[in-house]
Amino acid sequence: MRHRVAGRRLSRPTAHRWALYRNLVTDLIKYDKIVTTEAKAKEIRGLAEKMITLGKEGSLASRRRALSFVTDKKLVDKIFSELAPRYMERPGGYTRIVKLGRRVGDGARLAQVEMVE
Repeated sequence: MRHRVAGRRLSRPTAHRWALYRNLVTDLIKYDKIVTTEAKAKEIRGLAEKMITLGKEGSLASRRRALSFVTDKKLVDKIFSELAPRYMERPGGYTRIVKLGRRVGDGARLAQVEMVE
């Protein structure tokens, strides 16, 4: 039974899964929209929103926490200088998931994750 077990394993070991999440969130911040599978999109949505919330806090500790996850200093600067002011009045819900249908090769459900304007 999986009672009270949150999250998806995505058929990967823990370290590989967290590396995947970090890469996807980094790409989402870099390009403002990415296309991935629906399950991966639902998993990274909360992580990306936490990074923007850290940017809204604006403290040095928040910047260091964001750097520990995103790892690209330029993108952390983007979070704190561009994204945080853009969403300052918004109390959450900075990302949107749009379902795109199925992938031709294996039939996986695709979704586009994008930053809300």
